[in-house]
Amino acid sequence: MIPLRRNIDEMKGYVPGFQPKEQDYVKLNTNENPYPPSPAVIAAIQAEVGDSLRRYPEPASILAREEAGRLYGFDPSWIIMANGSDEVLNNLIRAFAGEGEEIAYVHPSYSYYATLAEIQGARVRTFGLTPDFRIQGLPERYGGKLFFLTTPNAPLGFTFPISFIEELAERCDGMLVVDEAYADFAGGNVLGLVRSHDNVVVTRTLSKSYSLAGMRLGLAIARPEVVEALDKIRDHYNLDRLAQVAAVAALRDQEYFRECVGKIRATREWFSAGLRDLGYLVIPSEANFVFAAPPDGNGGRLYQGLFDRKILVRHFTDPLLAHGLRISMGTREEMERTLEALREIG
Repeated sequence: MIPLRRNIDEMKGYVPGFQPKEQDYVKLNTNENPYPPSPAVIAAIQAEVGDSLRRYPEPASILAREEAGRLYGFDPSWIIMANGSDEVLNNLIRAFAGEGEEIAYVHPSYSYYATLAEIQGARVRTFGLTPDFRIQGLPERYGGKLFFLTTPNAPLGFTFPISFIEELAERCDGMLVVDEAYADFAGGNVLGLVRSHDNVVVTRTLSKSYSLAGMRLGLAIARPEVVEALDKIRDHYNLDRLAQVAAVAALRDQEYFRECVGKIRATREWFSAGLRDLGYLVIPSEANFVFAAPPDGNGGRLYQGLFDRKILVRHFTDPLLAHGLRISMGTREEMERTLEALREIG
């Protein structure tokens, strides 16, 4: 008998969105960017390919930290780079929550928090949402080790007001981790709270707004003592040479970044209006996706209809979400095809 830890043996692994082998799908199920990375990123990767690959990368990803610091207005000692934001989320649990200690998050949001907690042996507590998208049943003081708040929320797309997040930080005895994976598509962010509240950590990813899902690049912004702790437990070469130069080039090319984000925002608003014209309930989104429900509340039927037409979207079996679909923003042409397919399905 293989002597696995009981919690690992009994847990269910996280299931990512379907990744088709064929290339002829309209792929709107994993919130990827429909546009290629900045040409500067491609050039930086190509320049790095060569003899240098036989050598280990710079352990601290210092050039990427410095570039992120310049962009966000923080000293590099407040920034840590990660192999996707998932790595830093994992390491935050490892750093702050021991076996049997509690972490919390809002449901629905990113379900991978629960998987990471299970691996660590931490306990999970979830809080629901009120009809006006506030946290339901939150105690006056939350005493758990970590509270994960996804804003813009995934899979629903709405954002929590900054004033509400600040109040939440003041009510948390432990750390408040604000997962801003989609913040670049929104009208604001909470980076200012990192300076004013020593228990706030903001995590970001370059997968979505910078078109680098395939490079696995993320970061966190936090007090230097938190970054120092995370540095102790990350893999000492967590970003390879290609990822590091890609991060620097992507963060530096803000003109290209703004152009891509602007197109996605415009497509999001146009597509949302088109869905409403079909009678769909669409939650106002500040992410690169929308959550929409058809008049009959049968998200599974729509998912299958789109799948049959080689259009991939995300349908969740969770009873809170099964009535709708999460639809990532593709190009304008892809979204026109999707709207036309939804008209056909009826």
